[in-house]
Amino acid sequence: MPDTKTRPAVRLAKADEFDPEKTFECGQCFRWSRTADGVYTGVAFGRAASVWAEGETVFTDAGEDEVRALWSDYFDLKTDYKAINKEFTHSDFLRTCAEYGRGIRILNQDFWETLCSFIISQCNNIPRIKKIILTLCENFGEPVLKNGETLYTFPAAETVARLGPDDLEVLKCGYRAEYISKAARFCSNSAGDTAALRNKDAREAVRELMKLRGVGEKVANCVALFGLGKKDAFPVDVWMRRALEEFFPPGFDPLSLGPYAGLAQQYIYHYARTAARTKVNGKGEARE
Repeated sequence: MPDTKTRPAVRLAKADEFDPEKTFECGQCFRWSRTADGVYTGVAFGRAASVWAEGETVFTDAGEDEVRALWSDYFDLKTDYKAINKEFTHSDFLRTCAEYGRGIRILNQDFWETLCSFIISQCNNIPRIKKIILTLCENFGEPVLKNGETLYTFPAAETVARLGPDDLEVLKCGYRAEYISKAARFCSNSAGDTAALRNKDAREAVRELMKLRGVGEKVANCVALFGLGKKDAFPVDVWMRRALEEFFPPGFDPLSLGPYAGLAQQYIYHYARTAARTKVNGKGEARE
């Protein structure tokens, strides 16, 4: 990993407050890649950064001004997750999940990127999702030089909205291409104004998102949680459904978990998926 003595580094958080591996590998994002030395590098909002844990501290090579202007909010560093976790006393299982997932933070991602990414995620595994998104960025995004390597921004909605069916064939994403085009057009005109969606509560935002072709309830909740900051949104996929059936009483309402139900969901999802992945076949499955 980078040596903070020889490489510029800015402290982000304590390692038990922000675990890069858990955060980047828990199914909420697809643009952070890990190298053999444990360093994660990604691009968000047009900027590239590397993040790594060293001892009890997490660092980034982004400058202090950029951390204040972008990464602090993106990594949700001002939210006290320890205090929130103390409220998760609904069951022994939830407490176990919260402890197991300690260090996960809900990223404040770009709305359009989140919407497009989770449309792509449908009926897909994580390696293929990442490949499709990488192809989208390499073909239609803008280059960003990072440590001698050329990375790419996520293409603007306006750029994708201008593309035709033939242009999107390079993605090899099948029926999802139509959904991507419609979502891009939604986000590139006044109907896609995120301010209106952000002013709605989670349930209202989910209902609005589900009006988009190709956006079902699960994808809409993922977008509300990760792309609109609705921390009470609660995506239910295969992993979550199994956990709810096995560890919670019949008829349990996830929204009873309160304003941070989405964080509780992420802990449960990470615990259930990691345990199942270890026991079954070692593959990371998407949120289906």
